[in-house]
Amino acid sequence: MRRVNWFVAAVLIGTLFFGCKAKEQTAEAPPPEQPKAETPVAPKAETPAPAAAAQPEAAASAPAPAPRSGYDRALLRAAQLKEKAPETFQVKFTTTRGDFVVTVHRDWAPIGADRFYNLVKHHFYDNASFFRVVPGFVVQFGISAYPPVSAAWEKADIQDEPVTQSNKRGYLTYAKTSAPNTRSTQVFINLVDNAGLDRQGFSPFGVVDAPGMKVVDMLYDQYPSNSGPDQDQISKLGKPYLDKGWPKLDSIKTTTLIGAAAEGAKP
Repeated sequence: MRRVNWFVAAVLIGTLFFGCKAKEQTAEAPPPEQPKAETPVAPKAETPAPAAAAQPEAAASAPAPAPRSGYDRALLRAAQLKEKAPETFQVKFTTTRGDFVVTVHRDWAPIGADRFYNLVKHHFYDNASFFRVVPGFVVQFGISAYPPVSAAWEKADIQDEPVTQSNKRGYLTYAKTSAPNTRSTQVFINLVDNAGLDRQGFSPFGVVDAPGMKVVDMLYDQYPSNSGPDQDQISKLGKPYLDKGWPKLDSIKTTTLIGAAAEGAKP
């Protein structure tokens, strides 16, 4: 994962870029990862139309059982995890602070929804920390607790897609750099309405339930933003690196697919 510079006050105004893989994210928003130095500055590839995700028709298949220890070895084959997600589905996050449920709507951002579905199904986010919590802005997570898994997904970026929903409080969106098509596994939850991110191409794909936002609001946020963990080191060293330097950070115990969302349940 690439390194991302932490926000400065100006970032909150909308000039930020989240680093899903940012080696040098200028005042970037949510995902501070490192932008790929190699990413060609070519015109943005056209986002495939929603229906163009040519992937196997996905009936909501049963999630892979959570591994008793370690991680699901299927995660080491990132290129093969391309199952199409149901039109709506829900994910239960069990965290060190409590539980919350996310409802994903594939029609909001089909490419992002499919990626999230596959990551959750194979427990990518289990044991991962909420490594960046900026009060009044966002909560960010999505770097695996296991270095081999992080390495397997380092170059597994997905294409950008149109912003169909605003970055409202509680909405989930992928982190990315200022370069095109750099979304990967990092996700952030908007703590407030961040409409300024809409113009920067951040495409929400799901939303946390109202009761669950009370849990999200309680995630530990007292480490100074200028002394947070280095994303490269999280990727290379895993959770022990965070536990040693930032022991109070909350983390995800498990994420579980709990079924399709009721039709018409969009907020």
